Amino acid sequence: MTEYNARINQLFEKLTSLLEKQDHFSREINLLRNEINVLKASQPINPFEEKKEIKVAEPATESISQLGKDLVVPFDQTQQTKYSKKSEYAPSRPNIQPKVKSDIEKFIGENLINKIGIAITVFGVAIGAKYSVEHQLISPLTRIILGYLMGLGLLGFGIKLKKDYLNYSAVLVSGAIAILYFITFFAYSFYDLIPQVLAFALMVVFTTFTVIAAINYNKQIIAHIGLVGAYAVPFLLSEGSGKVWILFSYMAIINIGILFIAFKRYWKPLYYSSFVLTWLIFYLWFTSKYQSAEHYEISLVFLSVFFATFYTVFLAYKLIKKEKYETEDIVLLLANSFLFYGLGYAILSTHKTGVQLLGLFTLCNAFIHFIISSVIYRQKLADRNLFFLVAGLVLVFITITFPVQLDGNWVTLLWAFEAALLFWIGRTKNVIVYEKLSYILMFLAFFSITQDWLTLYDSYNPELPITRLSPLININFLSSILFIASFTFINYLNKNEKYPLALSYKNGLGSFINFSIPAILIIVLYYAFQMEISTYWNQLFIDSEIEIKVKGQEYPNTYWNYDLNRFKSIWIINYSLLFLSILAFVNIKKLKNRNLGLITTAFNTFVLIVFLIYGLYSLSELRESYLKSTLSEYYNRTSFNIGIRYISFSFVALMLISFYKQVNQEFIKPVFENLKIVYDFLLHTTILWVASSELITWMDIMTLSQSYKLGLSILWGFYALLLIILGIARKKKHLRIGAMGLFAATLLKLFFYDISHLDTIAKTVVLVSLGIILLLISFLYNKYKNLISPENDN
Repeated sequence: MTEYNARINQLFEKLTSLLEKQDHFSREINLLRNEINVLKASQPINPFEEKKEIKVAEPATESISQLGKDLVVPFDQTQQTKYSKKSEYAPSRPNIQPKVKSDIEKFIGENLINKIGIAITVFGVAIGAKYSVEHQLISPLTRIILGYLMGLGLLGFGIKLKKDYLNYSAVLVSGAIAILYFITFFAYSFYDLIPQVLAFALMVVFTTFTVIAAINYNKQIIAHIGLVGAYAVPFLLSEGSGKVWILFSYMAIINIGILFIAFKRYWKPLYYSSFVLTWLIFYLWFTSKYQSAEHYEISLVFLSVFFATFYTVFLAYKLIKKEKYETEDIVLLLANSFLFYGLGYAILSTHKTGVQLLGLFTLCNAFIHFIISSVIYRQKLADRNLFFLVAGLVLVFITITFPVQLDGNWVTLLWAFEAALLFWIGRTKNVIVYEKLSYILMFLAFFSITQDWLTLYDSYNPELPITRLSPLININFLSSILFIASFTFINYLNKNEKYPLALSYKNGLGSFINFSIPAILIIVLYYAFQMEISTYWNQLFIDSEIEIKVKGQEYPNTYWNYDLNRFKSIWIINYSLLFLSILAFVNIKKLKNRNLGLITTAFNTFVLIVFLIYGLYSLSELRESYLKSTLSEYYNRTSFNIGIRYISFSFVALMLISFYKQVNQEFIKPVFENLKIVYDFLLHTTILWVASSELITWMDIMTLSQSYKLGLSILWGFYALLLIILGIARKKKHLRIGAMGLFAATLLKLFFYDISHLDTIAKTVVLVSLGIILLLISFLYNKYKNLISPENDN
């Protein structure tokens, strides 16, 4: 084998030498060609002389290329890097990939497995470290030393493999860096084994090394696992210490490393990942852990640091290379700004001093956007339209400086009405800048109304009757209705063919806006009523609080009527089923919009799944509460706990009808003919699931709970038989395959779960029943085998 490899390498070196010579000849030929062209251009033209064309032979590369195609040789990736930088005249590299591997096999074997392996390794080390902490298996110092040794060993091994296995080496190096990150975090945050200065110095060293390695390898995977993957470290090792400044400082160091990469590479996935993770972590911390008295200053500091870092990240490469901004670049810049403003507004509004600075904070945002828009325009990074758009954003922040001091409802309505006004002027008067500016206000208004829902609907206090909201008769619902009216007007203008869209559909932004306007309208229309339903039941639940003092206890026990929460869940699901059904019928009769049809079909599927998993569970809890009469001396338990399930079933039936009608519409058929198969799957899954729930319900009512296993197995067996009959009669192969899968699941349940807990009679009944069903299925297949053919299946 060694001699064979040596011979292959010798031939490969000879081929490389020939390619280099060919490259040299190509250069000389092109130089001669250029000199001939210069001489031809400088000589006087004789109109009577016949024009002659001097032909220069092209470099003969066919034979060498053909030779390369016949070679099957292991290719050193360092040699590939070396010759990938040859001049434009160099011939293409021979295709020397092994033909015995399929693309999927190559992807899994050479890319996917090593990434999964390094991820499992990193998580394994993290889990092992955490386990050793919880069970005190080894001393803290030993844990840290072992962690560093493993990380450094993996790093050294990865670097050693770089020459021969570049991609594999990059994965190992990135995983090693991630291990070193979390071991350092672990040593400092948990055990105080290293001082703060040393911990952050090590973080800086690791970040610097990661940046250098990512650029040197020219592999995003190093930055993704080494830097972005490091975001998971504090959560893997979190012990609830509440040292938020450590977490944010740690994240800031990682982001600065990504910033340095931005000056050399424009790796969009890396920026997207770090951007989303940073703001998601900050937002989750703010919504769950933020305390105004304790975190006010530190939250503003790191909010500003993250904002400034990502702005510089998004600007750095473009400024250096003087490249124009694309749509996604603009979206990221604006998203960064909106997140900064929204979170900053929320932080300031919860502090007694910060409330007085809201107007100044808004003006500061306007100033920042003015500076950025000026830089973009002067450096000519984009056209004048982008400048006017960002300048319009400056106008927006100046406009809302004073309204931010008002209540949230009025700010929302101001933005919604201003968006409608600017959109009307821009679309009807053909003032493109106003129309584009209205899009920003639309999203601001949408963001504002969602904040209103999260805060104003959750303010009920039983001790303050004024905070109680009457269903559909309150200022919050009125604000939602006015918002809906504003967007209905905008949507009407947007659909009017007299007024064309200002944006082009070619770059995708026009399509996004055209989709977003009706999407916002539908979302707000749905949640306007959903929030009312939720608030009504939440208030009843809060009012249901009682205290019962048990003899011998010093303090009373507190109870709530949890049936009210279950009713809330059921009615929200019922409303969702009704809303989507009505939306589907409106689309069928009036709109006939393909995209809306596909979206409602997807949401229909989602809501049906939610009903089957969570809705039926809530209905079963209501049934148990009624049958067991839990706290019935304090709370009224009625038969409606059972009856509500049939109301829900009627909404499910309506949903299935609308689903069926929609998938058979001509405006959807050309896109997804297979939606009928999806519908059949949902229909029969729903029927079987509901039938199983009903069987359990009535067995509970008749106190036959020990027969669940027997009843369900027989029910599933008969339904599998029904699916076989339907599949044969309607020539639907997917129904027959589904029946076989159901019957297989029934048999597995029977032999591994049912039989061990059933008595002899029950075992006999279920085995004989299922055996007869199997025989019937086999008989049907044999009798109608001529009707069952692949070409007739739908």
